[in-house]
Amino acid sequence: MLNKIKSFLYGFLMLHALWFFGTYVVNERLIPSPIIVYASMDLDFWSNMIGHIGASLWRLFFAMSISILIGLILGLIMSQTKIGAKLLNPFIYFTYPIPKMAFLPIVMLSVGLGNPTIITMIILIIVFQIIINVRDGISSIPEENYHILTVLGANKWQLFKDITLPAALSQILSSTRVALGTATAILFITETNGTRYGVGHFIMNAQTRINYVDMLAGIVVLSILSFLLFLFIDTIAAIFMKWNK
Repeated sequence: MLNKIKSFLYGFLMLHALWFFGTYVVNERLIPSPIIVYASMDLDFWSNMIGHIGASLWRLFFAMSISILIGLILGLIMSQTKIGAKLLNPFIYFTYPIPKMAFLPIVMLSVGLGNPTIITMIILIIVFQIIINVRDGISSIPEENYHILTVLGANKWQLFKDITLPAALSQILSSTRVALGTATAILFITETNGTRYGVGHFIMNAQTRINYVDMLAGIVVLSILSFLLFLFIDTIAAIFMKWNK
């Protein structure tokens, strides 16, 4: 934990050093200094921002929950059944490399603007990462692990609970860490269309109003949210996977 705190402080200081450097190299009007930005984040700022944060967190939570559920189910089917592997592997292999943002206009026309589009796009982009990680993680479990418990009298449920599920959970959390950054980026892009709430909307609205202080303050808020969510996933992993050191 101490090493993580040191790494965080080191990254924090480096980022702000680059920020100060950019402020005085470019133009303070275009890139306000951290001092000006943090000074602007007063009670009025947070009372306005709280609604945007709530909207963004709800969209992220809902989209990632559905993605994890779909990823777990399909990953299990593909790794545990021959029929599932034959049916789904070619589809996943073909669709995974396709840039999903290309489907944004189709999704907007199909499900409408706002939350449906935002949530659908996040799911489309991150669910494949989870499916593949769960499938590969479970498929890579040595058969000997199952044989040992079978010899000891374990039934199918015990094999699933003690071997398959921990492997799937490990892969889900690992892929969720990776997917979180992608999901936050997609959230930012999609919140600029068809919605009045969300941190992404706040940032782009500030940029349109040429209010670069608010714009950077919004970026700081989005960065803090991403970091806290990443820390939350790390905490879950530490609690439920103490064996995975």
